[in-house]
Amino acid sequence: MRNAGLSRGAIRHRVEAGRVLRLSRGVYGGPDDWEMRLQALFRRLPSSAVVGFHTGAQLHGFGAAASADLHVIVPAGTVVPHIRGVVAHEAVLPVPVSVEIAGVPCAPAARCAVDLARVLRRMDGLPLLDLCLRSGACDPDELRTEVRRHAGLRGVCQARQLIGLADPRSECRQESQLRLLLVDGGLPAPEPQLWVPDSYGVPLYRLDLGYRKPKIGLEYDGLSHLDRDRLRHDRSRMNWLAANGWRMRHFTDTDLYRRPRHILSTVAALLHT
Repeated sequence: MRNAGLSRGAIRHRVEAGRVLRLSRGVYGGPDDWEMRLQALFRRLPSSAVVGFHTGAQLHGFGAAASADLHVIVPAGTVVPHIRGVVAHEAVLPVPVSVEIAGVPCAPAARCAVDLARVLRRMDGLPLLDLCLRSGACDPDELRTEVRRHAGLRGVCQARQLIGLADPRSECRQESQLRLLLVDGGLPAPEPQLWVPDSYGVPLYRLDLGYRKPKIGLEYDGLSHLDRDRLRHDRSRMNWLAANGWRMRHFTDTDLYRRPRHILSTVAALLHT
């Protein structure tokens, strides 16, 4: 704007009138959307910086780990100016090839997923990997190849374990966490989104999680199950499953986050009966 002939007073007037927005220190632009702010912040970063971690996952479409900050990866030893809202991760493992998304360089989806799987809590890491696969951002082979590149880095053992459990069939965060709770508790991994057929072999009902052979079904009941029409459908469904030998157990957020031992003992008792 200065090069276009506007004085500092003219720029200030446009900012005060809302016609021009201050996107970052020394950077001004049009309507303040997320992509515009991202591009504005990148103007203040070293040329070697690429988007990664939480922000990279968001750009690739599997942003299960929310963060209001812009997360970037820079080579180890890079001097990064202190910018409010920017988190710089110094990495000894380079990003060989970046991809351009929203006008900025971004680490590949597999790199973002593995980086997060190394540093997040296990209960947050598996939902993110499940969503990564379900969104089609990358496939299991890409995750396995990428995690091998991280050998020796902090958290790589956890990332490798979680990648082995990741399943694109999981449809929500709580289903992934419930599955991980059972596995970490020493129980067999249940099958996500298990279809139950009728007497003709036609898929009739789908369970959140289940064990096919012993006919055990596990459901996570969120707020959607409080809907009156949903409740009627659930009752009809539960009656049919019970009449056809399925033993169902329902869990809520209280069970998952406050009474995990109750879930483990309940499912263990069913499996051992």
